[in-house]
Amino acid sequence: MTILRARPAPILAAVAALAATLAATGTALLAGPAAAAQGCRVDYTPNQWSGGFTANVKVSPGDTAVSGWTVTWTYPGDQRVTNGWNATVTQSGSTVTARNVSYNGSIPAGGATEFGVQGTFSAGGGAPTGFTLNGVPCNGAGPTGAPTTMVPTTAPPTSTPPTTAPPTTPPPTTPPPTTAPPPAGCAGAALCDGFENQTGATPSGDWTVVNPDCAGAGTATVDTTTTHSGSRAVRINGAAGYCNHVFIRSTKNLGSLGSVRYGRIWVRHTTAQPTDHTTMMAMTDAADGNKDLRMGGQNGAMQWNRASDDATLPEQSPAGVAQSLPLPTNRWACLEFMVDGSAGQLRTWLDGVAVPGLTADGVPTHDIDGQWYNRTWRPQLTDLKLGWESYGGGSDTLWYDDVAVGSSRIGC
Repeated sequence: MTILRARPAPILAAVAALAATLAATGTALLAGPAAAAQGCRVDYTPNQWSGGFTANVKVSPGDTAVSGWTVTWTYPGDQRVTNGWNATVTQSGSTVTARNVSYNGSIPAGGATEFGVQGTFSAGGGAPTGFTLNGVPCNGAGPTGAPTTMVPTTAPPTSTPPTTAPPTTPPPTTPPPTTAPPPAGCAGAALCDGFENQTGATPSGDWTVVNPDCAGAGTATVDTTTTHSGSRAVRINGAAGYCNHVFIRSTKNLGSLGSVRYGRIWVRHTTAQPTDHTTMMAMTDAADGNKDLRMGGQNGAMQWNRASDDATLPEQSPAGVAQSLPLPTNRWACLEFMVDGSAGQLRTWLDGVAVPGLTADGVPTHDIDGQWYNRTWRPQLTDLKLGWESYGGGSDTLWYDDVAVGSSRIGC
């Protein structure tokens, strides 16, 4: 049984005095603090050049899971967002609002998701501020609006103040080391490279330049002017004609990944995919006479191709090509893939969205993977090559950055 006792007069007097003080200063009296997510973070990683920028945005709700999210921030300058991926992005004045899309709205407690934006500016850039998640300030910011104070219902505890000052820790005499951050989404990946450790003009170390069969005008260089993140990317100058091909090949042992392999590659190029067949990524298949499984394009859209029998995914009928997509030009695009060697399946995502025509699901479907399954296909992939190869007309300039390969989906 709860026994109610009258508060002593001194306590009631203290409460009355506190209420009078708060009323005089205009401070509101509320029953409790405003609800807030515990430790939510919004990490904004920009890549800026003269007049334009891209940014990767990582959303972490902290201790509370969310089933849908809206992120906002404010630009200090005249930045204008022109494009976004993995989110629906709008801008009003200097305030940007990004909302989840259908496949990434749920974030568990302690988890995160990422999206990206692209934009322009003229007078100047600057770091955005005022990040919120579902209306709650993030990154350690306090709640917006007037401060809140609770009226005490019991007497404040009495204790003797300390007689000595708390210990002080001097600030470090040297700044922390500045190292380039790893590409986003690298946890657990066997290969994760943003090319930041490249020191020369030609890719080396974890990559080697290769020209299978013959060499011509194609070149591969380390570029510091056009990057997705950090300060370096690899530029491929791909010329038309078979012998002008050039690739960079990872020197890491990727054959130990197992039967399921996921990849994530950020790629940018200048020229729309031609009618002729081209390749921009290849992986050696030990189960197919060491012939390559190739990703490229034909008839103006992306396609997969088997070098051993020239089977394509999708089939190159008008209905099949319509199930694929062209690789966007003059912007960074996130290309993801999954190859399951034990099940003989292949899936592809562009900017986080699955591409039906680039999906081999194990059941032959006319115009899509009917030709692909004209024989049993159980790939054993051993490497990764990025570059350009044209089997007719068609040249292109491409950049690759933030490359990752692992045994689970890495994401954009």
